[in-house]
Amino acid sequence: MRILPRRTDVKAGSKVSIVLKRDQRTGELTEGIVKDILTKSPTHPHGIKVRLESGDVGRVKKIHE
Repeated sequence: MRILPRRTDVKAGSKVSIVLKRDQRTGELTEGIVKDILTKSPTHPHGIKVRLESGDVGRVKKIHE
């Protein structure tokens, strides 16, 4: 099982890969820059929900260094 990033790991301006709601079945990743963090809890079993600068909303699966 893959460990997902915690809310404290996700920062506005970070480059991340997310899964959009429409891509949950396929797991297709979308890359972008975090604009807003939408999840209020420290963790979430499916990933922290964010809004990217592009306006896309999804759950963070990976943070790029």
